[in-house]
Parts: sequence; structure tokens; C-alpha cells
Amino acid sequence: MKVYLSYFKLKFITGLQYRTAAIAGISTQIFFGLVNVLVYIAFYKSGDSNVSMSLSQTITYLWLNQAFLILIFQFYRDTELYELIKSGNLSYELARPQNLYWMWYFKILATRASQAVLRFLPALIFAFLIPIPYKMSLPVSISSFILFVVALFLGTILITAISTLYPIIVIKTLNEKGVVNIFSAFGDILGGLAVPIPFFPKFIAAFSKYLPFQYVSDLPFRIYIGNIGIKDAFNGIFIQLFWIATLILIGYIVLQKLLKNVSVQGG
Repeated sequence: MKVYLSYFKLKFITGLQYRTAAIAGISTQIFFGLVNVLVYIAFYKSGDSNVSMSLSQTITYLWLNQAFLILIFQFYRDTELYELIKSGNLSYELARPQNLYWMWYFKILATRASQAVLRFLPALIFAFLIPIPYKMSLPVSISSFILFVVALFLGTILITAISTLYPIIVIKTLNEKGVVNIFSAFGDILGGLAVPIPFFPKFIAAFSKYLPFQYVSDLPFRIYIGNIGIKDAFNGIFIQLFWIATLILIGYIVLQKLLKNVSVQGG
């Protein structure tokens, strides 16, 4: 494990060097955050809202989505890994003594974490400093904030397990534009990134509880705003742990089976 942690540290430090991209990302996230807030304010003012979240809760949820977007979004494309597989250079990775699954896992985790570190704080500062009703609210309680941090951490571990499945799929399909894109777009919608889960029709909201996507970001954000109580928050965290263990196990086993029959440039 020490080897993989060192690899994570190396990739994390490398990711911190892309400050220009981070500045562009911050500007984009703040812009879209404001646009989304304005849309939902107009929606609530129309009087047609019939959801379990107040306007203040919804605005805070939207800002959290933007602040931690790079950490939680499903539509993740690691072009370096995809090119490694499609070009045949996967053979160099197989020659190393380390386990390929964990190398990929920690690479994706480090990339997401390094970009999030550069972006989330400026976005949160902006969201807290702008005037009411556009501003973000503080957590409802200290206990909710602590559970939010735990759930967000586990959500990051979970989304990395999901993202690590993508290059594994590419080994089989040699194309990331089909199944991977559909899967990730589907995950973004059911994860609450497009529309908060409480705004969905009841049957879709109920269906999403049986999939892992909701537990990446929707769970921690709704814990923060108080839309999910303490008891339900603990239940959600246990479900996160279940999905983490399940998806890591699936990814690990499937990758080992694929590597037994992998063909690299006809070899």
C-alpha cells in the first residue's frame, strides 16, 4: 500500500501544477452556479414548487455542487488511460510489479483531489460573500457538518471506484465513446448533478436509492443543508460503504480476468 500512496502523492503534486486550468474552472463553476441559482429562484417565485427543500436549502445545494464538481461528477474522462489502452502501451503497465487496478484507482483519485483542492475554496468563499438570496448558508448543525465531511470523503472514494470501471470497460470495447459516455451521463443525472434528487418524480427518486450515484454527492449535500436527518445520514453512510466495497471488488475481479486474455497490438 505504501507504493500506491507514494504514487498518489506524485500524481497529486503533479495535478497541483495546473493552476491556469484551475482558474478557468473556478470562473466557469461560479458562472454556472449563479445561472443555476437564478433559475431556481425564478422557479420558486413562480409558486409551482412542491419539493421537500426550501429555497435557501436548494441554493446551498447548488453551490456545493459547483464547489466540489471536479471531485464528484460522473462524466470523467481520463484520456491518458484511454490512450494507453488503445495504443497498446498497456504492456508497459503490465510489466510493472504493482497491481494495475490500484495504480489506476489512486491515479484517478489523485487527479480529482488535486483539481478539487485548487477550486473548491474560492468557489465557497464567493458563495458565502454574495448577498441574500443568492448566497450559500452555513450547515444546520455541527453534527450535520461532521457527517457531511465523512459522507463527502466516502463519496469521493465511491466515485473513484466508479471512474476506475471506465478504463476497464475500454479494455474490452477499445472505445470510450459508447458505453462509458452513456453510463457516466446516466450517473450524473441520477446523482443529482443535473437536478437535485428531491425535484425528481417520486418513482425516479425511489429508483435512484438502489443505485450508487446518489450516494456520491446528493447524500452529503442534503446532510449539510439538513434535508436528511442524522439517523438517515448514518444509514446513507453505511450504504456508501456497501457500494464502495462492492464496486472495488467488481472492478478488481473483472480487470484481473480481462488481463488474462488481453491482446496488445496482436501479441
